[in-house]
Amino acid sequence: MAQKPGSFVHIEIASADPTRTRKFCEDVFGWRFEDVPEMNYMTFEPASSPGGGIMSPMEGQPPGVLNYVLSTDIDADVRKIEAAGGRILRPKQEIPTVGWWALFQEPTGIVLALFQGRTPPPQRKRRPRKARAARKASRGRSKARGGRKGRRGR
Repeated sequence: MAQKPGSFVHIEIASADPTRTRKFCEDVFGWRFEDVPEMNYMTFEPASSPGGGIMSPMEGQPPGVLNYVLSTDIDADVRKIEAAGGRILRPKQEIPTVGWWALFQEPTGIVLALFQGRTPPPQRKRRPRKARAARKASRGRSKARGGRKGRRGR
């Protein structure tokens, strides 16, 4: 099921010792991890979504958890956040090959993030393999009988 805008889509754990946190989560919860060395980051996949990542805290950030909310237009959502009394802590930034994110604080002080993924290229709809094979076989039978015109004239 596709997640809808406004849903939590990613959880980020900022740990003072990411390797130790990873081992703990593997041992206790059975989470699977994948290293992303170019970002000094580890992604995790729990038993059900959303998944997330573990990293060292960003500058000025204490250890903790950051929840990402799905956005289809971060620029528009940033304007809504500010109009509703929120504050942008980090403006929209690119995550190379993945999408964009922005960090904000809602009026009572809770810090959250927005995430907007790259739009995948449109894909041509293909019929299931069985349907294509059936059409091909039908065309073959049709040609053997003289094609469509031959059947109509009988």
